[in-house]
Amino acid sequence: IVTARLTRACQINPRQRGFICALGCSENLKLLQLVVKHAKKEHCKLGVVFVDIAKPFDTTCHQHIITGLVQRGINPHVIHLVKEMYKNIITYTD
Repeated sequence: IVTARLTRACQINPRQRGFICALGCSENLKLLQLVVKHAKKEHCKLGVVFVDIAKPFDTTCHQHIITGLVQRGINPHVIHLVKEMYKNIITYTD
């Protein structure tokens, strides 16, 4: 429910694969194969960059995320839910 509401308010990049219903890697790999095949066929130079942003929510200030939601006009109830998800987070490992 939260994802659906946030998606309506904040446009998601079509290449986004996290937190959405999508095939993900297989679709991206197929796209890469098509681009490489086209470049070979047309004898074009091709540069490819892979970007993996590691743990963006661990390195982004939680208050910055909340401020962004407020600026986007997200429903206050949804903002409260997001705040609660970040409250008193503890990880245990054995």
